Amino acid sequence: MANTASNMLPLDSTAAYFELLDSVSDRMINLNQIKGKDATVVFFICNHCPFVIHVNQELVNLARDYQPKGVGFVAISSNDVDNYPQDGPALMKQVALKEGYSFPYLYDETQEVALAYQAACTPDFFVFDKEMKLKYRGQLDDSRPGNNRPVTGADLRNALDLLLAGKGVTAIQKPSMGCNIKWKHD
Repeated sequence: MANTASNMLPLDSTAAYFELLDSVSDRMINLNQIKGKDATVVFFICNHCPFVIHVNQELVNLARDYQPKGVGFVAISSNDVDNYPQDGPALMKQVALKEGYSFPYLYDETQEVALAYQAACTPDFFVFDKEMKLKYRGQLDDSRPGNNRPVTGADLRNALDLLLAGKGVTAIQKPSMGCNIKWKHD
């Protein structure tokens, strides 16, 4: 497990369009279908990463708390499934159902979406406003596996609360930390 930090895509970047396979419905879903009325959270996760497993329940809680407020959520897995078969679509579906994801869990087979978002780790979070401009990227909160800090989602919740209140989200944002995305090698 390599501790990898977010690349911190520049604020005000426009969300890169994508259309990917939803592992649960087995249908193609695009960015326009999942974007929220007031904000959209795009996050990169995978099935086996201990950092993601550590925060899975909070991901479900966040979506439950903020989807009714006009926030769209989408999870994307971009890992190389040839070398990490536990992150393939069939097992993604099992995890989504077991954890109770109320958001699509999309499979980025070509890894082009991860590259477009400069995603580096799992989990890696990106919050866009209603114009699909990046307002927050970074950590969920200060909790990590083994550091005994509670998983609260505080950083991401604060960013969403400020955005929904029409206030500016601070530019001082801590990178997310997790396992590196498992890139395909030619």
